[in-house]
Amino acid sequence: MSERLLIAGGLVIDPARGLEAVRDVLVEDGEIRAVAAGLSRRRDLQDAPRFDAKGKWVIPGLVDMHVHLREPGREGDETIATGTRAAARGGVTTVLAMANTEPPTDNPSQLALLRHAAARDAAIEVLFAGAVTVGQKGERLTEFARLRAGGAAALSDDGRPLMNAGLMRRALEHAKDLGLLLIDHCEDLTLSAGACVNEGPEALRKGLRGAPWAAETVQVARDIALAELTGARVHLAHLSSAASVAAVRAAKRRGVPVSAEACPHHFALTDAMVPGYDGDWKMNPPLRAEAERQALLEGLADGTIDAIATDHAPHGCAAKGAGLDLAPFGVIGLETSLSVALTTLYHAKVLTRRKLVERMSAAPARLLGLASKGTLAPGSDADLAVVDPDASWTPEAPFQSKSRNTPFAGRRLKGRVALTLFAGRPVHAL
Repeated sequence: MSERLLIAGGLVIDPARGLEAVRDVLVEDGEIRAVAAGLSRRRDLQDAPRFDAKGKWVIPGLVDMHVHLREPGREGDETIATGTRAAARGGVTTVLAMANTEPPTDNPSQLALLRHAAARDAAIEVLFAGAVTVGQKGERLTEFARLRAGGAAALSDDGRPLMNAGLMRRALEHAKDLGLLLIDHCEDLTLSAGACVNEGPEALRKGLRGAPWAAETVQVARDIALAELTGARVHLAHLSSAASVAAVRAAKRRGVPVSAEACPHHFALTDAMVPGYDGDWKMNPPLRAEAERQALLEGLADGTIDAIATDHAPHGCAAKGAGLDLAPFGVIGLETSLSVALTTLYHAKVLTRRKLVERMSAAPARLLGLASKGTLAPGSDADLAVVDPDASWTPEAPFQSKSRNTPFAGRRLKGRVALTLFAGRPVHAL
């Protein structure tokens, strides 16, 4: 007997098909079977289980192309099981896990172990990035072809910048030959080493060493030049500066195959908001000034920034309790990303609802080459979220994530996921 669910009367927003209208959505056997008006009145569907989505949005499941699941090596901070449950709570049905595990995901055997663990434990789809360099040391390239054959969905040394420009050129050339997207953490360590916050008045006031915006933009400019030289695609992770946005915008106008993402914490918060020396507000790149935040909003609005990704980076309370100077970099974000985006972008009229959904589903799916994700087209995977855009709530523990390091705890947000389906099955419901 087939498994059916009818999502009735919601506002279906499917940017990949240009659809934005009240429709019923029929899910059957893990696929989107039909999207049309009047399905709920069909005689053969009268007994089908249904979810009343009236007054809510029905959107493709979100695709987060930048997360850290910490397994293996740091299961006390996060696991595939807990991280994917956190994702489901936030309407995310596909994640790309970065390679900075312990040991790093730099060989097919390690990749096979992770894919096996995901098949066993994950609540949603988990894709894995293979490391660009062996051990993520920035010295010798991994075997890209073997990683691709083993199922790597992209390549990235995220968590560490690839400082060697010659090695980066070779990496881009090899990735291009194999059709793999290379995702780069843009940071010049000679400018940022030892910094824990943004360089500026707030850092001076607190007596902390700051990283200048140029530490990011120098590397962004280099990667753009190398992409232009090689014709290879490069994706720039977690942009945070106005100069970086301007560089990407100019590169796209020249036809350079560059794409970029921004994180909710960077487009919603600034360094002036950091309370005291709270380590939960420490991330890399750091929160920057209001002018930089406004540039991110402009980049999201005009399409310079293609995607919204969380850079979900869990750390335990003890480590984060060490304060801004000594705590590790990173914040969690899977459970709050859509709500923060709705609050900061949609309700503030920065993005239309269609553009917001596009940045969080269709665009990252397209960048990763996921034809059956990021859309509600009939025949595609039945990964979707039902969202109440006006529901107000306050994130607070307990979270689905094992970690608690979020700057959004206690902050009122507007917009919440009511239901998440993965492969046609509910994986989160309020």
